[in-house]
Amino acid sequence: MKNVVVGLVGTVLDMRGKGAKRWERWRPSVSVCQQDGFPVDRFELIHDRDYTRFAHRIKQDIEETSPGTQVVLHSINVSDPWDFEQMYGALLDFCTQYRFDTETEQYHLHITTGTHVAQICWFLLCEANYIPATLLQSSPTPDQSAKGRLHHIDLDLSKYDKLASRFERQATDNIQFIKSGIETKNQKFNSMIDQLERVATRSDAPMLITGPTGAGKSQIAKRIYELKKHQGLLRGEFVSVNCATLRGDGAMSALFGHTKGAFTGAQSARQGLLSKAHDGLLFLDEIGELGIDEQAMLLHAIEEKCFYPVGADKTVNSNFQLIAGTNRDLTASIRDGLFRDDLLARINLWSYELPGLAQRKEDIAPNLDYELQQLERLRKQKISMNKSARRAYLAFAESPVATWPGNFRDLNASVVRMATLAEGGRITIDIVEEEILQLQSRWQRQSDSGERQIDLADYLNVEQLASIDRFDQHQLAYVIGVCQQTHSLSEAGRLLFDQSRLQKASNNDGHRLRQYLAKFGLKFDDF
Repeated sequence: MKNVVVGLVGTVLDMRGKGAKRWERWRPSVSVCQQDGFPVDRFELIHDRDYTRFAHRIKQDIEETSPGTQVVLHSINVSDPWDFEQMYGALLDFCTQYRFDTETEQYHLHITTGTHVAQICWFLLCEANYIPATLLQSSPTPDQSAKGRLHHIDLDLSKYDKLASRFERQATDNIQFIKSGIETKNQKFNSMIDQLERVATRSDAPMLITGPTGAGKSQIAKRIYELKKHQGLLRGEFVSVNCATLRGDGAMSALFGHTKGAFTGAQSARQGLLSKAHDGLLFLDEIGELGIDEQAMLLHAIEEKCFYPVGADKTVNSNFQLIAGTNRDLTASIRDGLFRDDLLARINLWSYELPGLAQRKEDIAPNLDYELQQLERLRKQKISMNKSARRAYLAFAESPVATWPGNFRDLNASVVRMATLAEGGRITIDIVEEEILQLQSRWQRQSDSGERQIDLADYLNVEQLASIDRFDQHQLAYVIGVCQQTHSLSEAGRLLFDQSRLQKASNNDGHRLRQYLAKFGLKFDDF
């Protein structure tokens, strides 16, 4: 492969010295062709037309010191070399008109000469692959040798070991920041946060975060905003609203604002939430609760970055990033005519499903520690659990009996109750046992009210139900509830047979569960 160097004539450094003395000075363009082990077959030397005479002198000096190098001069017309638009346009024209032959030639872009603006333009053109070259930098040596030295700069930063390790550390720090520093263990959750961090720092496209109420959607959205704000990716505010609170005529006004006199009672103009989120992040929780008209307006605002306030005849601009949250199945809402398919397509580019706390039992312990630490900071006093209290609480919290219907809200409320009753901030086994009874009672009342009640008639016919004892009906309903909260037959089996499985040399919990369900003519997939 032939080595071809592309560079600009340096009107300062390349002009150093006159007569015979010029050979004693380091001149970047000349020194590139004097390096041992780096033969330059051709030098494409670009110069302003006002420096044509000087460019010819540099050409002669290169060919004299490096007889095997062919120098080809290219004239450009830039009236102000510090003007970015002029310089970028001139160098882009060179790149698009030049016929690169990457099969037989290897190109090196010499960035030492030229103004800082020219160097930036070269970098951008090389990064965008307008010029298929590696970056080449020459510099003087301490002894001021005329040869100087040469460095190749690889734009693939992953090849620089120290930089690569710094990138990895930064990504890890970002992930921990999004997780509020909690050392979570759930593999599915950790993998999701890992990708979410990369997307958050590289894209401003809308995101959709799904999951049950209390799973942490708003917390994740706020941490994404704080991360992007810290990195200078956002300048505006974090604006959060629960769409379930936006009802009737006030929904349009709250989101998009209104003009004075737009409707009865509009005595002054109002800035909507979308305007408030300009250059920031807008989090629309429970987006599935928005009305169809509001959805249409929102879609237009996302795509066009502008919208009409209620009663206005002029648009308002707002460049916001959107994160939407929902605990609904939006696809089912589309079938029911409650959600626009084009809006879902627009906000569903990056979609993340947060598992509920019952699906992340291994993360209860670190989240318990986090809640205790948060209370310590809030109350400015030490709050802790003794060993027996912690063991008893986690044994219950991680068991199949603990359904955590309110997810992290339930956990937070539970820790607050225990800390409030703790004398001197020390949570004892007595307090834990009382709290366990409290949680069981609350969840039972929710189940009795129908919030999480399993209706066996959904799975069994009248004859089957009539043949099953009431005791067995309650047990079967509980088993179905566990199956609904898990992702596989094996996982459900491990939870249901958590004690008896410890007494066995080998376990096949999935098979045991499959046999139990088969007695009623049921399969795990039914749920």
